Amino acid sequence: MSYQNLSQAVADLEQTGQLLRVTEEVDAHLEIGVIQRRVYERGGPALLFSRVKGSAFPMLGNLFGTMERARYLFRDALPRIERLVALKTDPSQALKQPLATLGLSRTLPHLWPRQVSTGPLLERTTTLAGLPQLISWPDDGGAFITLPQVYSEDPAKPGWRGSNLGMYRVQISGNDYAADEAGLHYQIHRGIGVHHAAAIAKDKPLPVNVFVGGPPSLSMAAVMPLPEGMPELAFAGLLGGRQLRMVPTPNGLLAPAEADFCLVGHIDPQRTLPEGPFGDHLGYYSLAHPFPVMKVDKVFHRPGAIWPFTTVGRPPQEDTTFGDLIHAMTGPLVPDLVPGVQAVQAVDAAGVHPLLLAIGSERYTPYLQETGPQELLTQANALLGQGQLSLAKYLLMISADDQPTPDIHDSAAFLTHLLERIDFRRDLHFQTATTIDTLDYSGTGLNQGSKVVMAAVGPARRSLATKLPGDLTLPAGFSNPQVAGPGILAIQGPAWEGTRGETATALDTFCVALPQPSAVADFPLIVIVDDSDFTARTINNFLWVTFTRSDPASDIGGLEAFTRAKHWGCHGSLVIDARIKSHHAPPLIEDPAVERRVDALGAPGGPLHGLV
Repeated sequence: MSYQNLSQAVADLEQTGQLLRVTEEVDAHLEIGVIQRRVYERGGPALLFSRVKGSAFPMLGNLFGTMERARYLFRDALPRIERLVALKTDPSQALKQPLATLGLSRTLPHLWPRQVSTGPLLERTTTLAGLPQLISWPDDGGAFITLPQVYSEDPAKPGWRGSNLGMYRVQISGNDYAADEAGLHYQIHRGIGVHHAAAIAKDKPLPVNVFVGGPPSLSMAAVMPLPEGMPELAFAGLLGGRQLRMVPTPNGLLAPAEADFCLVGHIDPQRTLPEGPFGDHLGYYSLAHPFPVMKVDKVFHRPGAIWPFTTVGRPPQEDTTFGDLIHAMTGPLVPDLVPGVQAVQAVDAAGVHPLLLAIGSERYTPYLQETGPQELLTQANALLGQGQLSLAKYLLMISADDQPTPDIHDSAAFLTHLLERIDFRRDLHFQTATTIDTLDYSGTGLNQGSKVVMAAVGPARRSLATKLPGDLTLPAGFSNPQVAGPGILAIQGPAWEGTRGETATALDTFCVALPQPSAVADFPLIVIVDDSDFTARTINNFLWVTFTRSDPASDIGGLEAFTRAKHWGCHGSLVIDARIKSHHAPPLIEDPAVERRVDALGAPGGPLHGLV
């Protein structure tokens, strides 16, 4: 169904039993975030909170809480997009199914936004303080917009064709912001950065609009990794099944006529202020750092406006659905992105950017009986040069030629396949002093860290142990070994001490002083952690701890390690130091008092009984 606005989507979900209207008063300060996260965890409905403490606007949470609901919202458009993708990957489909292809031509007008003189969005105004003040985690630096659609245009090519629409978080209170200022946090490799750089070069303010709400296709378009040159507004029209109507705003930019809210303003090209902290999708706080400041001149809203929101934290959370839907739409295009690559998966449980899995091909020397990774390394370099994929910290690659090939979405099976085959003497390839995700504090500084490619090819070279060896003894200070998966040991180490960007002495000590290296020969991967019971309890715990708490260059060691011609490797097990370091951001912890209030709402007879 092509929704004209958010209210239509809400009405449809409520009529079909996919939305619950909550009439009990709730607080946007922590309480509503706990409710949303709990309902998401249980696969519950979308939630419309009609009475929000201190706010004139209802709040909508968990809209994209399940893949089934997301597919329902875009049920008419997804088949069309799948046909477009099929045509891209196999143009002969146009000859095999001409009627289906002909039907696509009727959707092409939806790609072009249409400018109109006015619309519901411009009928009312409010202030930043009048907006819902959502605070998701106890140590957040203020209230944030968590489903913003930040719109900017290229100063050199104004107009929607040169525009960018991205979901960059927006802080609307707290810290040193004035009443008409907002913090605009955008990470590296984002489209708005190009526009901001052009404005700085001209020493002129960059006009910016922040949309909130509107048809669900706008939110989805704001997170899509679209090819350069395709405006997100065009994709929003395609996904929404109707042409977007756009109205002019006082800063000269456009805004969707059916959006629920729009912050109109500009970025001062030379000014920054501390933004954050903010409980983020890696499961930690992203700390306060200087980010651009948006001077907000006007806040428009439509009559009956609804404030959509989400909260993030240790994955999986509601934003996981965005990733799953993106993969469903774009997965078949991966071979076009890098020839020979058949599948790519950013692992949500590891915080998305820290861990990237890929299945490639090894076709360079088919006449040789046995060889090491060759084409896989070419493909790895290409993947690390692609947009947001370039933020990957660990890239693990296997060959589709080595059977059976695991499902790339099954992280445990993928790791088993790789660990059976990898040769740590040759198959580790580091990039040091490079860029990593802005939200990742494991590296040497903001946006700074390292990467490693682990590429495995060929027949299995070892069997992986699944039980602790009876003769295992550990160096002093290390204890409680636990099997975290086939061939994977989690070992509890002493509290981390060291210098950021340098290998901890305890890691070197462990690798040199392990009394019997042969006892762990069938465990090619050892992870040093703070709590081995927690780490080994689930595959998601292992992925989260290992890949969010380590920097490859400084936190990888190995048994019988060597350096030859600047290549580092090890003859024995690889060891990753995944302990919490003093430079890491703190993990997210709920407020016990708020937890108890939400428990009461979910008690028998409470308005959220059975949901939280």
